[in-house]
Amino acid sequence: MRNSALNLMAASAIAVTLSVSPAHAQKKYDAGATDTEIKVGQTVPLSGPASAYATIGKTQAAYIKMINDQGGVNGRMINLIQYDDAYSPPKTVERVRKLVEGDEVLLTFQIIGTAPNAAVQKYLNAKKVPQLFAATGASRFNDPTAFPWTMGFNPSYFVEGRIYGQYILKQYPNARVGVLYQNDDLGKDYLNGIKAGLGDKAEQMVVAEVSYELSEPTIDSKILKIRDAGTDLFFSASTPKQAAQAIKKIAELGWHPVHIIDINASSLSAVLKPAGLDNSKGVISVGYVKDPADPEWKDDEGTRRYLAFMAKYYPDGDRYSNLNVYGYITAQLLTRVLKNCGDDLTRENVLKQATRLTNVELDLLLPGITVTTTPSDYRVNKQFQMVRFDGERWEKLGSIITDEAKE
Repeated sequence: MRNSALNLMAASAIAVTLSVSPAHAQKKYDAGATDTEIKVGQTVPLSGPASAYATIGKTQAAYIKMINDQGGVNGRMINLIQYDDAYSPPKTVERVRKLVEGDEVLLTFQIIGTAPNAAVQKYLNAKKVPQLFAATGASRFNDPTAFPWTMGFNPSYFVEGRIYGQYILKQYPNARVGVLYQNDDLGKDYLNGIKAGLGDKAEQMVVAEVSYELSEPTIDSKILKIRDAGTDLFFSASTPKQAAQAIKKIAELGWHPVHIIDINASSLSAVLKPAGLDNSKGVISVGYVKDPADPEWKDDEGTRRYLAFMAKYYPDGDRYSNLNVYGYITAQLLTRVLKNCGDDLTRENVLKQATRLTNVELDLLLPGITVTTTPSDYRVNKQFQMVRFDGERWEKLGSIITDEAKE
């Protein structure tokens, strides 16, 4: 009997050994990953014309510090390496090459801006380095066939524009629409999207299309040109600086068109406050995240976690800024993907996990909005809530809209 027990124990020990050994053997690493560390790289406009976005990178760095303080991801510390590219594509190219070839990061994360991401898209795909959750919604960053290593985070600019067009048709069917757009993929996608939403009526309804260069110090003359075309509905497809200038100039002119701004320019702290809260009253946009300043979310667990994080890890940051909310949820999603990778920290598996997310809930997404991705549809965000600024906060208009088309 004793020998039988010993034999059983020995057999069990062998079984345990056999079950454990393959697990150790399955550890896989590419450059940038070890038993103790995961290197992640990004460029952030800490200076330059889009420096309002710098706070996003600061929030993400603070979030990663929190995760590391909690023991990291699967026991590994995340080493987030950030470089300032001043929102200048040539600088982005230089910095990203350094991240890949010098720092040897496992992946890039949340490179900020359409033009900066476009400048390194071919390079990163050629190197087969994940360009994960690029901070842009341009259509070219949701093309798994042509660019399988690139995955955008932001809602598609084209789809967002299309939703504005559909909204205009329903609410303002006789509007004379003027569009101010940034002369790059961001602005052009919005322009094409709003026309798609207006459909057959686009040619009749759009009376002005005026572009601007990001380097231009002011857009005052552009606003005058759009007004003088007889516009009574103004759509601003722009980034924060120009959106604030437009709101302010329209108020100075005593002009009162229906005013729609894109989601990139909907920040209370970076756009609406600089433009003047009274001037911003009535502006329409879309949203997909909770507003931490809204009393509606005072008892919400996700909001409470976010506010506690800001108080401890980024006390100098504006806890009510939607840019910081954005930084928080993107970093939260990154850590989810890395956790899902387990011990297979290869670039191929990072991409695999990022493109197979199912109904992922993030602390600050609006109820009913989750993240689902597939190998054929990389879009992280495809659900929207129409909102209007009431002078203090964004108020909801109608119910959540889900875009079912892939583009």
